[in-house]
Amino acid sequence: MDRKIEKKKWTPKKIIWISLSCIIVILIFWNVILGDHSSKFNVQTERISIEEVTNDHFQDYITQTGTVQPISTVYLDAMEGGRVEEVMIEEGTMVYKDDVILRLSNTNLHLDIMNREANLAEQINNLRNTRLSMEQNKLSLKRQLLDLNYQLSSQKRNYENDINLYEQKYISVREFDESKEKYEYLKKNRELVIENQQADSLFREIQVAQLENSVDQMEMNLEFVRQKLGNLKVKAPVNGLLVSVNAEIGEAIGSGQRLGQIHVLDDYKIRLEIDEHYISRVNSDLVGTFDFNGESFNLHIKKIYPEVRNGRFGVDLVFTDSIPEQIRTGQTFRVKLELGESQMALLVPRGAFYQSTGGQYIFVVDPTGKFAVKRNIRLGRMNPKYYELLEGLKEGEKVIISSYDNFGKAEKLILK
Repeated sequence: MDRKIEKKKWTPKKIIWISLSCIIVILIFWNVILGDHSSKFNVQTERISIEEVTNDHFQDYITQTGTVQPISTVYLDAMEGGRVEEVMIEEGTMVYKDDVILRLSNTNLHLDIMNREANLAEQINNLRNTRLSMEQNKLSLKRQLLDLNYQLSSQKRNYENDINLYEQKYISVREFDESKEKYEYLKKNRELVIENQQADSLFREIQVAQLENSVDQMEMNLEFVRQKLGNLKVKAPVNGLLVSVNAEIGEAIGSGQRLGQIHVLDDYKIRLEIDEHYISRVNSDLVGTFDFNGESFNLHIKKIYPEVRNGRFGVDLVFTDSIPEQIRTGQTFRVKLELGESQMALLVPRGAFYQSTGGQYIFVVDPTGKFAVKRNIRLGRMNPKYYELLEGLKEGEKVIISSYDNFGKAEKLILK
């Protein structure tokens, strides 16, 4: 008897096809839902720089190229205009205080002095004549007063005698009145002469005082103009190196025109041009150092120029202790300027990635070394070697510090 054979629902072939289908669906699901969709970029490891994040002392300093300058520069300006007659000292020569560098001539100034001298002589002569006139007037008034005193004394005797004669009826009333009136007239005339003498004396004294004051003022003005004549000789105000003379023989020079400059070489300073990023951190308490001929020299900030030009501001540093013997104006040195004390911190070596990212993110290399992923970070201070890391990385992690300009918007780098 035949037995009916039932067809199997789960054949090996069917099981295989179902299994493959499930695997494909799972892979698709994994890729679509849970897969890595970040943008990728293939990078050759020999074309990038990879460094490790370390925990060490962060030295807060910057290094800048400084230029040696004289401690001060004195400018030579023409105090008086004139024609250049002679250049006594050429530029590039050491000069000493009061050395004559240029000699000018000014005809108008000489004429002015001559006119002032003539006016002064005339005023002195007027003063002399006034004093002589005053003395003569005094003598005249004294003589007049002397005559009046004599007449008054004589008339007084006559008047007193006429009083007795009048009382005894020896003279008439008219004669007595005439004698009295003459006596009264002489008395009043004497008073007027005395008053006139006092007023004239006071007037003459005021006039003499005014003339004396005028003479004194004219003498002062003449002396001032003579000093201006002395300014036609342009002299060195200090000891130093005459670095420039801007005048030629025969040239007409105007008052106030720049004629040259002198470098004072008693001391030196070093001028630094610092990035404006540090302007809020630079102050007069900071110190710096530089090496020269195997010896280290110390500096401190003397002056800060707050004006920013082309993204940089200037700082003048002076020597704290000794000065190099071989130092010369115009030499350049790499100066290390301390901005603060060293502190323990996570450090990221400096690299070109900062110019690409502004320090906002960095690519962190996976421990396998096969890829690197983009991670946000926050940086603090910086020195010529390291950035101070505030957050985003751990000690021992490796990061890419070379330029990111070619990575575009990639968030993951495949390292090959």
